[in-house]
Amino acid sequence: MSDINKFYCNSLTNYSRLKTRKVTIGAVPLGGSNPIRIQSMTTTDTMDTIATVEQTIRMVEAGCEYVRITAPSMNEAQNLAEIKKELKLRGYDVPLIADIHFTPNAAELAARIVEKVRVNPGNYADKKRFETIEYNDYEYEAEMERIRKRFTPLVNICKEYGTAMRIGTNHGSLSDRIMSRYGDTPLGMVESALEFLRICEDLNYYSIVLSMKASNPKVMVQAYRLLINKMKEAGMNYPLHLGVTEAGGGEDGRIKSSVGIGTLLEDGIGDTVRVSLTEDPEFEAPVAIALVNRYSHRKNHEGLIESNDSPIDPFNYKRRESFELLGLGGGNVPRVIADYSKINISGPDAFENIGYSYNAGTDKWNLSDMAADFIYLGEQIINFALPGSVKLIYDSEIWANAANKTAGFPLFELSDYLNEKEKSPLFNFVKLALKDVNPDSLKAIKNDSKAILVIESSSVNGMTELRQIFFELTKNEIKNPVIIKRDCKELDFESLRLYSATDFGGLLIDGFGDGVWVGIDEAQTGFSADINRSLFGILQAARTRVSKTEYIACPSCGRTQFDLQKTTEMIRQRTGRLKGVKIAIMGCIVNGPGEMADADYGYVGSGNGKITLYRGKVVVKKSIPSANAVDELIDLIKEDGVWAGEE
Repeated sequence: MSDINKFYCNSLTNYSRLKTRKVTIGAVPLGGSNPIRIQSMTTTDTMDTIATVEQTIRMVEAGCEYVRITAPSMNEAQNLAEIKKELKLRGYDVPLIADIHFTPNAAELAARIVEKVRVNPGNYADKKRFETIEYNDYEYEAEMERIRKRFTPLVNICKEYGTAMRIGTNHGSLSDRIMSRYGDTPLGMVESALEFLRICEDLNYYSIVLSMKASNPKVMVQAYRLLINKMKEAGMNYPLHLGVTEAGGGEDGRIKSSVGIGTLLEDGIGDTVRVSLTEDPEFEAPVAIALVNRYSHRKNHEGLIESNDSPIDPFNYKRRESFELLGLGGGNVPRVIADYSKINISGPDAFENIGYSYNAGTDKWNLSDMAADFIYLGEQIINFALPGSVKLIYDSEIWANAANKTAGFPLFELSDYLNEKEKSPLFNFVKLALKDVNPDSLKAIKNDSKAILVIESSSVNGMTELRQIFFELTKNEIKNPVIIKRDCKELDFESLRLYSATDFGGLLIDGFGDGVWVGIDEAQTGFSADINRSLFGILQAARTRVSKTEYIACPSCGRTQFDLQKTTEMIRQRTGRLKGVKIAIMGCIVNGPGEMADADYGYVGSGNGKITLYRGKVVVKKSIPSANAVDELIDLIKEDGVWAGEE
């Protein structure tokens, strides 16, 4: 990353916030040297003043520094004044953000009332009908001139009233014009925002925040990186709002958000954060705060030499090339390693938490779709047989003294492995920390076709440290498979889940890692089921291994046409065993069909109590009463032959 063509952060080795320009939003400035701000969005009907005010207060008390409210029409835009007045009467002066999509006139009114407006360039003055249009340069410029005329009044009003603006691109709502020229790509997302940004700059308006949201964390990260690169080329430094849109709820939503947002925060990117969960908005802020607070006192990495020399393309995914050993590396999906070194193993039932259920009557094992691939036993030896599909890892000295050495494989410290200790003639796991990386050790590893590397770090800057190891392996063309081991000791499970999703996700998104392993301490032995489930969730969020149904669910807002939380849970209960199927659940037409860009099926609110079903981006059934719409969705899935099992 030594040249401008790969630039997207200040440093790849030491933590450094990307310096952006300051934007004033009410009494809470953003960017510059200000802290990373927390925000969320109301889910109430904007015309219900009291409900919106009371939810806003709950959000503020949960930690929100900005509150976004939908304004789909002039009525809602006008009512923002009443909401603002009632908040002031109750002693709250939180900056409000009007969320605008298809209604420029509502944006122009809202900009006179609230501190900030958010516009989506894909549908503010543009259109999306999934049509491919062949433009010549003259026709394309004519379209841009039309957009300029429609957008300019809002910019002038924002200038007059001192109102800030977020130009918020969403992956799924790119216009037909952008899609026709750039495709469904991160570059298309970036250019969509830059077109509007250039209009603002031509009008000498600079109170702008940018965002590049997607439900796919890999696309989201690439788009933000590319945006920063393009801004650097143009001499721009606008602050960035981070978010993974339609992340869903519960654990999946938290993991997906951590993979995307955390990957960027690790590199000092981001000035404000919103975690989008299919839950009440006051539950979003604590997750965002937990992610952000990890960096509030982040120090530079001791012993790491400053370097911006990256051997990979940060804007395009390519998995690190490796050869296969023991089902790791090569073309295999990343594997999951369960740490049982501190767990008391009294019998086969001990492994139910990681997907292995034993039936004593039949002497058979049943494996779930999320059964761990490897089990690290450390110094323990078990006296019963496990399924042949699971591989066991022992500390090297225990393995060397075992009566049956074929029952598992040894894990070595690098120094022991290189100093002629007894090794397995088949496969050996070898620990590699950054301090061990030197020309001699790399040369020894490179010539060893039986070594599976386990790179590990217990540093708070662990992702950076592990990435540096991968950089060195890549530069030296070392193609041994690599397991990423992250020690998360002394953490409660909520922190462990968020932090491991950030650290593993940041590496997986760059194509690094053939396996994932969380090292635990005695106090965390009760987390074994949760950790195993989370690791599979991280791999799925990073789009590197599919083990379950994926739900792309919007977080709800005042536009939502049905009870999103209840419906999402109902669909989850009935479709949760459809491994690899992606189902989008969208509260309104704004978030569908475009926002569910890569879903197999879509369930979209299209009117009061009415649902439209999609197969991919194609409408299958319209205006279905919500009372039986879930049944109709199930029938559609069955019709396509992808249904599994019985209801």
